[in-house]
Parts: sequence; C-alpha cells; structure tokens
Amino acid sequence: MVKRAVSNPLALAVLACLWEKPMYPYEMTTTMRERGKEDSIRLNFGSLYAVIKSLEKHGFIRVAQTEREGNRPERVVYEITETGRAEADDWMRELIAVPVKEYPAIETGLSLLPMLAPEVAAELLERRRDLLDAELVERAGLYERALALPLPELFMIESRYRVAIMEAERAFVADLAARIRDRSLGGVDWWERLWELFGQGHDMAEIRDRIAAGDFGQEVADLFGPAEAPSPAGT
Repeated sequence: MVKRAVSNPLALAVLACLWEKPMYPYEMTTTMRERGKEDSIRLNFGSLYAVIKSLEKHGFIRVAQTEREGNRPERVVYEITETGRAEADDWMRELIAVPVKEYPAIETGLSLLPMLAPEVAAELLERRRDLLDAELVERAGLYERALALPLPELFMIESRYRVAIMEAERAFVADLAARIRDRSLGGVDWWERLWELFGQGHDMAEIRDRIAAGDFGQEVADLFGPAEAPSPAGT
C-alpha cells in the first residue's frame, strides 16, 4: 500500500466532487449526502474543512475563486489540480485492485470469544443475527425504492456490496451460535468445562493443574501444557 500524503477516505470523496466541477465546502457536503455517500464514508463538516486544507497544502486542490451573495459570508470555491487528478486516479486503482487487512470489530470479538461463557456467547451471537436481519429488511426496502427511481444500478454498487457483506456475516454468526448450542463446535467441551470451573471459584493456577492432569482431555493437555492453559483471553 502506498503511504499517501492525505490518507483520510473523505479526501478522496472531496477529490471526486471536484473532479466533476469546482465546488465550495458546503456544496461538497450536500452532494455527498444527497448521493448517500455518508453510508460508505465517514462525513462531518469539521473533518471536511481539515481535509480540504490538507489537500490544498499538498497541491491536490486550489482556490478557484471566492463568491459573496449579499450580506452572506464569503464562499471559497475549490477546484482539483492535475496533481490531484493523478492522486485520485492512483488512489482509486489501489482501492479497487489491492486487498488490505482491515480490523472489523466483530473479528476482534470473535478472536477473544472464550472471555464469554458459551451460553452467553451463543445468546449474543443470536442477538447480532436478529439485528442483522432487521437491517437487511430495511436495506431491502431502500433498494426497492431506489429501483423505482431513474437511477442506474451503477450508482448503487456500494449498497449492494454492503448487503452482501451483511448477508455473509449473518450466515456466519447464525451458524456459529447454532454450533455452540448443539455442541458441534470444536473445543466447546473444554470451553464449557473452563467456565464451569470459573463458576466454582477456581483460579487459573488450579485450572492449569487440572489441564495438566487431563481434566480437559488429553489433547488439550498436550496442546497447552500446565504452564499455558487456555484462558478466556485467547482461543
């Protein structure tokens, strides 16, 4: 990945607006919101001004003119430079072509799932499944209404991508919850035993001794050993 002089995704959205025509900041915000870009790009007016100043500093945009209407404050209209066009083109090519490692919050939670008791984990996964179901229904309605407009599918690509990701996540968490419930998830036996001992007031030193003695099964004892007992902080 290229280390960019301005890396905030909002900067690329600004360049995209100015790629169409010169605009002043409020017009950029209005344009992005009218097109539903705030669903894909974090947008707030305070950050917008900081991004604009940074883009200007690095020569990607410049002041085209200033305008004043009556007694209203002066408006600064910006335009994209050739350097800015080249940066936007390169940035877009990288975003579309090159996969990057991201750190979604759900992945963090899944990586530390044994911090929760199995029953609690299953219940929370089912709650997430239900919330995803509700959001998918809402997005399906929005999509149907969008199809009724004279709007090419091209302009709804990011929405369809988001739905596809949500559907995949929904299927994953629903399956995981079900496998915890029916005990078909590998390792669920020691996970339950671990929380049973915690519930009885045993500390980790005692639990390590039990693991070493094969209380969790010989495979777990061989894998972790008495000094490296599995704990709720890691899988």
